[in-house]
Amino acid sequence: MKNQNALVANNEPLLRDLQLFCEVARRSSFIAAATETGLSPAHVSKRIATLETMLGVKLFNRTTRRVNITSDGEAAFVWAQKILEDVGAMLDALSGGQSEPQGTLRVCTSLRLGREHVAPILSLLRRQYPALDVWVELLDRRVDLIADNFDIDVRVGEVQEKHVIAHRIASSSRVLAAAPDYLAQRGQPRVPADLAQHDCLLFRSRDDRFGVWRLLGPNGAETVKVTGPMASNHSDIVRQWAHDGHGIIMAARWDVQASLNSGALVQVLPGYSQPADIWAVTAARSSSSAKVRTCVAFLREQLVQGPYALGGD
Repeated sequence: MKNQNALVANNEPLLRDLQLFCEVARRSSFIAAATETGLSPAHVSKRIATLETMLGVKLFNRTTRRVNITSDGEAAFVWAQKILEDVGAMLDALSGGQSEPQGTLRVCTSLRLGREHVAPILSLLRRQYPALDVWVELLDRRVDLIADNFDIDVRVGEVQEKHVIAHRIASSSRVLAAAPDYLAQRGQPRVPADLAQHDCLLFRSRDDRFGVWRLLGPNGAETVKVTGPMASNHSDIVRQWAHDGHGIIMAARWDVQASLNSGALVQVLPGYSQPADIWAVTAARSSSSAKVRTCVAFLREQLVQGPYALGGD
């Protein structure tokens, strides 16, 4: 991090201004970019104006409510990202012989996985590698690693994009579960098709079609369209509704294992599950950097056997 900061400082204002420009372009807001970088909106606006003067083009159209990037700004954004990435790659290559990774590591993941597992593991990583600066963002939506400026997306389930590198860091699956009271009232489903007659609690996850449950069982893959009276984009909420007896939930085994162990929830259709491995997804051009390689390896080790390891599978 010290080498990167020194290089930026020695090349002020250009690299710093390019960093600010990219933040404004990503967020379409001077205020949001200022909040992200810890600077004042007035300072950000001034530096963007300086960059526009230097480049001789208008980068943004400003209104009272929003900042819209111009066509020249779009072209500059592509170049600015490449310049900053190349500078980072150069520093990483030249520091390859150093004893530990350094620089800013930006990681995103889903809410519960991040709070219960990824964030504590990154705390251990930072303790082991103090030259790393770590930023974690918890989002229950799919991200664009390049456009959203993340090094690693830790996600559950299938990775379908062709332009990314997917590192499997833990094996897992989703299972069906419900409270004993619900099953006493409504009965146990015997085959996946029976789920269509039950109240199913719907969670809008990152990788699945909403209201469609795909399961693997003795007869191979089966798909069931399910409905229910309650839905959320937050897994904690849906799991609590299952505890309260409102219906059947499909959730990662590690997310409900404690409830299954205590008897608060009972597994439904135990012969069926949905593959839901944990992946560390990286952009192709950053997957070989020391900080990314170190983080991926550390996550793989800790999720399997560390103090914050996933349970259940």
